[in-house]
Amino acid sequence: MGVVRQGMAGRPPTAAENGIATEDDVPVETDDRVPADPADASEPGSAAASGFRRALERFGPALALFGAVKLAGFAAFMWLLETNGHYLTNDPRFGGGAHPWDVLGSWDGLWYQKVAQLGYDPQLIPDQGFFTIKQNSAAFFPMYPGLIRLVSSTGLGLYGSGMLVSVVASFVAAAGIFAVVSRLYGHRAGVIAAGLWAAFPGSGVEWAVYSESVFVALAAWACYFVIDRNWLSAAVVTFMAGLARPSSVPLIAGVALAAAIALWKRSDGVAGPLTAIVLPPIGCLGYLGWVGYRMGHLDGYITLQRGGWLHFFDWGRYTLRAATNVLRGESNYLFTYPTEDLIAVLVLLALPILLVSLLSKRPPLVLTVYTVGTLVMVLGSQQMFGTLSRFVLPIFPLLIPLAVALARVRLRNLATVLGVAALSSGWFAGYVIFQLGIP
Repeated sequence: MGVVRQGMAGRPPTAAENGIATEDDVPVETDDRVPADPADASEPGSAAASGFRRALERFGPALALFGAVKLAGFAAFMWLLETNGHYLTNDPRFGGGAHPWDVLGSWDGLWYQKVAQLGYDPQLIPDQGFFTIKQNSAAFFPMYPGLIRLVSSTGLGLYGSGMLVSVVASFVAAAGIFAVVSRLYGHRAGVIAAGLWAAFPGSGVEWAVYSESVFVALAAWACYFVIDRNWLSAAVVTFMAGLARPSSVPLIAGVALAAAIALWKRSDGVAGPLTAIVLPPIGCLGYLGWVGYRMGHLDGYITLQRGGWLHFFDWGRYTLRAATNVLRGESNYLFTYPTEDLIAVLVLLALPILLVSLLSKRPPLVLTVYTVGTLVMVLGSQQMFGTLSRFVLPIFPLLIPLAVALARVRLRNLATVLGVAALSSGWFAGYVIFQLGIP
């Protein structure tokens, strides 16, 4: 992430009294950073090259595996689109276009491109149709469309800029996931975790005009900086994440709680942890406050989400109703997409298994708060049930139990598992959500 490292790292783990590891009790198994070559100090001109070489040695395997898995799934996705051809007759707003790859800029992608081109005009306009409030681009946080606008200033179109930002950000996210997992559970597990994220349910939006790759890149590196006790970097990156998605709230809480413990223990001074408590909420709350001010309602954003998208927190009633309907073969719930919803049920059933497995490994507090908080937000809200796969995509810590288990598998068997996952993800993580449902 290009942020200077500060603080202490690599301390031996201690027993946490409350059963959850804090950043003082991180179970560090290895520190895979490549030591600097003493010769570099006497050759200033080669410093950049040697730094790049060390970064390549550290992150290269993880990025190569992520790219290979992602490319295989993406190719399968494009092949399914091309051979089916339904994208040619679909509305360009809803999974259609002149070419298979046009599908990647539809649905929410059109909203992000609209914000990048025209900016915001937050309003609450009553609607007489299915939704009570007319949909408005203010529902989409500014970080991703801001990056699209910045890249498009080079002359690249909005669609191309959005795709470029997402693809680059996906590799930054994979590097962050590797950094976190390898720091805690070893190099091999970190590499595998990066590959697994490429084939995670919902991963089709990683290489699409969607904000998930940008958000996960920021979330993963924020968690890494907290684990590394680099509080100033964690504060800045978490602040940026707060401008990317509303799901940044659990991340902000996790960073703040870890920083508060460090501040109470006086283990890392005052300025760093205090900054990590105060700065991150400003991004998210600042945007929500600005939208509310422009709309003339303090809760304008929440009102827009509820009336314009029927998306609101209902303590899990919708999730329970949709899941039980799918299991009974019924469709007595809003937004029914049979194939996508069936995959959502499978993901839902896997979540408690992954969560319990993760918690049994006593991850650092920031990962625990981020994971549990995001699950509460996702499962406790009414939304399109099939989008569950996409909404849990940012919860990369759930990959840790799988990565640790697969790290003990022979290379040939591991290649088979990841190969099958890669190719099949083109269907369940790409084609299904863009053509048989809603991403």
